[in-house]
Amino acid sequence: MSAGHDTVVAPAAPPRTATGRLVEDVVLGARIGAMRAGGYVLARRGDRVARLLHRPWRLDPYPVYAELRAAQRAGGAVRSRTGLAAVATHSSVEAVLRDRRLGVRLSDGRSRLGEGDGPSLMEPVDLSLLTIDPPDHTRLRRLAQPAFAPRRLAHYREVAEQVTGELLDAALARGGPFDLVTELASPLPIRVISALLDVPDVDSARFARWGLALGSSLEGVRSPSHVRELTRATDDLRALFGQLLEQRRAHPGEDVVSTLAGAVDGGTATPDEVLALAQLLLVAGFETTTNLIGNAVQAMHRTPGQWAALAADPSLAAAAVEETLRYDPPVQLTARFAHEDVEIGDLRLRRDSGVLVLLASANRDPEVHPDPDRFDLHREQAAPHLAFSGGAHYCLGAPLARLEGEVALRLLAERAPRLRPAGDPVPRVATVLRGPLHLPVTA
Repeated sequence: MSAGHDTVVAPAAPPRTATGRLVEDVVLGARIGAMRAGGYVLARRGDRVARLLHRPWRLDPYPVYAELRAAQRAGGAVRSRTGLAAVATHSSVEAVLRDRRLGVRLSDGRSRLGEGDGPSLMEPVDLSLLTIDPPDHTRLRRLAQPAFAPRRLAHYREVAEQVTGELLDAALARGGPFDLVTELASPLPIRVISALLDVPDVDSARFARWGLALGSSLEGVRSPSHVRELTRATDDLRALFGQLLEQRRAHPGEDVVSTLAGAVDGGTATPDEVLALAQLLLVAGFETTTNLIGNAVQAMHRTPGQWAALAADPSLAAAAVEETLRYDPPVQLTARFAHEDVEIGDLRLRRDSGVLVLLASANRDPEVHPDPDRFDLHREQAAPHLAFSGGAHYCLGAPLARLEGEVALRLLAERAPRLRPAGDPVPRVATVLRGPLHLPVTA
């Protein structure tokens, strides 16, 4: 049977008894609790890599990054009792990202934590390009690439400008404080993604819930209830995109879903691969832009004179985007696994051993970026930042994230030049993703 005739929605799993679910929850909860407790003990004893995974250190990881850079320069790549190494300097991070002897999976293609029974604690959701290596990565990336062609980006800019204007009209018309995240930074990328996918009558609140849920999977599984939340979000998305694929088979257009439907029918992609790719487009497009806008506004208000400079010259919005990506990137780190024994500078890895690649630390390396802990709209970037990763896994949607961030910040500076904080932000407590969940402001 060809891929085009396969069902898109996976068959339902056999029903489980209430007792069976309870036992599974208890076992999973015990595994998670043991991992957390062990990691926290290591963190309290000074393991800097473990500290990135736990409060209070991950609320502000930049001092830990500075310690890791210093430790790496003194004695080579840092080894953690968690079993991982970590690279923190700009040169080492860039070298690891570009080295084709490393990938995001193990050398035999298995998940980084294996394919045993039960949910993977660190890879609970299939996010397509983020979790596969070439040649499959190359094949699927080629399918999604047309979505970010210059002609499409010009259309997305029009959509972003229209949507940003509408969202600001609504927020500013009330005349009081508003939440920059829930009223601008979150709905904007969702509306643009819906244009990219040509999703009719998008429910922004529902998409935001899905995006937050699937984005949280990058941190691993938190609890049995988190597993159920991820399962619901994944099932809902599979149902939505399954319907869209069938519609586009019958009535194809120029959108990404039509392209993916053609790939399934043509046998170049399976239904599961297409659904995972659609999930990735939602998560990556939503999380990156939302956090980018929130981090930018926070950084400019925390650094004297920076918001005033943007308000005086909104054409600096693109520079604000680049400096935010360097100074406080939405994605803080990634991981790679050696497909053979490798030696990269001061890093030595045995086959299938892993290394944390600290993108945000590299972006504050003083040997590359002078005075790196200062946010500066007028900074001359001495070297490219690594906020969008690098090598084969360089972020496919980077042009779109930059575009949305620039439009949002420019129109915000034009329409609300006196924007200022109106209360304490609510931070996301996470290791991989960084940005405010809520950011009260007033114009």
